[in-house]
Amino acid sequence: MLLIIIGAVLLYFGAEGLVRGSASLATRVGISPLIAGLTIVAFGTSAPELSVSVSSALEGHSDIALGNVIGSNIFNIAVILGIAALIQPLQIHFAVIRRDIPVMIATSVIAFALILYGSFSRLAGLGLLLGLVLYLYFTIRSAKSVTGNAEEESIEPPPLLSKSWVIDALVLVAGLGVLLVGSRLFVDGATSFAKTLGVSDAVIGLTVVAAGTSLPELATSVVAAFRKQSDIAIGNVVGSNIFNVFCILGVTATVTPINASEIGMRDGTVMLILGVILLPFALTGRRISRGEGAVFIGIYAAYLFLLWP
Repeated sequence: MLLIIIGAVLLYFGAEGLVRGSASLATRVGISPLIAGLTIVAFGTSAPELSVSVSSALEGHSDIALGNVIGSNIFNIAVILGIAALIQPLQIHFAVIRRDIPVMIATSVIAFALILYGSFSRLAGLGLLLGLVLYLYFTIRSAKSVTGNAEEESIEPPPLLSKSWVIDALVLVAGLGVLLVGSRLFVDGATSFAKTLGVSDAVIGLTVVAAGTSLPELATSVVAAFRKQSDIAIGNVVGSNIFNVFCILGVTATVTPINASEIGMRDGTVMLILGVILLPFALTGRRISRGEGAVFIGIYAAYLFLLWP
């Protein structure tokens, strides 16, 4: 258990350094705040999932690798958006409703189909990485077409971390290094914890590991909710879920094929339902209300009840 705690702390601070460094560099080169949130920040906060999933798969724990991604996507919507909405109802940028939430639902459908198939081959991994490239291309292209939009200009750019881009880059690299160490400790601790409790790698991956690697998303979205920066809270979660499928599963399956032996229809269905529910919730007044946040948390509580033996 101690390794899990130490690993989670290192994952959090490593991701913090990665996010702050990358966001500051993005501001220096003039990248749109909305695009930075949906891409650079989302990728940075998903870095723990990437390092943990690749490490787990290479060590032969495919169920932890896959459960981490599916569990993180469930946790991101049900718990993180749920808590953020309870703190402050979340206003949603129209571009996120029109483009990014549908893409997130599409990635959930793809992951669900591969779970039913039973495995993620290297070819499937390369296909997911191609999907990531296409998503980034169309996101950046769409952003350029709406340059000067008043709604996007209202989003405050991330602050500079330092006076020098060199320091920003060093913070980014240091954060990545801490992430790698933290992910190794976290995987080792979670595996031992699973054996102690007598539960499967799949359950630990879907719950303990997923929650632990989602700490950066949780911290980012909760702070954003307190600061009434709803676009960051929503964009961080939606972007992270897209990256989790396209990038993390894509990279992991490309490095080593994943077998979905214990991750089944129940887990994929919950992930898919949460993504589908988010769209009509977002369309009602372009906001996630406190009541809708409570619904998300209730769904997660029911899922845990069904999951744990």
